[in-house]
Amino acid sequence: MVGKVCLFCSSSPKIETKYFEDAGTLAEIFANQHVGLKYGGGALGLMGKVADVYLEKKGNITGIIPQFMLEMGWNHPEVKDMMVVKTMHERKQKMMEGVDAVVALPGGCGTLEELSEAISLKQLGQFTKPIIILNTNHFYDSLLVMFRQMIDHHFMRNEHQHIWISVTEPSQVLPAIENAPKWDPSFIKIAAV
Repeated sequence: MVGKVCLFCSSSPKIETKYFEDAGTLAEIFANQHVGLKYGGGALGLMGKVADVYLEKKGNITGIIPQFMLEMGWNHPEVKDMMVVKTMHERKQKMMEGVDAVVALPGGCGTLEELSEAISLKQLGQFTKPIIILNTNHFYDSLLVMFRQMIDHHFMRNEHQHIWISVTEPSQVLPAIENAPKWDPSFIKIAAV
């Protein structure tokens, strides 16, 4: 059973409706299944959409936001469980602590950086939980091709393709988490690629 998930996603309010629809659908699925959520604490974009759905459904949601973003007024004012941290690095650490999975929705450089760090940590055996990429509108197709290229050109090992799972529909996220292969930390052993 999935108890708590870390969600990385966009804060941009200017993106296409389809991204908001999928974010809202995923949040509704999670809240209905009593999945606790840790997210970046924002009020706008996909972050705001997810938080709004969780609040409406009375779900268990925790926002984690750096002090400077709080001072900018970027926090969601209705999320009562809001942890304020000093740095972006600390934010990611707190978001990934004690969760059963990481889920990445489409986003910009910040989301990409968060996803990349989660993948790197899993590659190094420091985080062993499922990492799910919700590839709405084929948003992540180019990134997935790049990951494949890293493997094909031996910058990553073939085993590393199992670090993440890509799905295209919100309804596929929970089953992907539940059926993800166990990550073997022994994959961190240095070996010829």
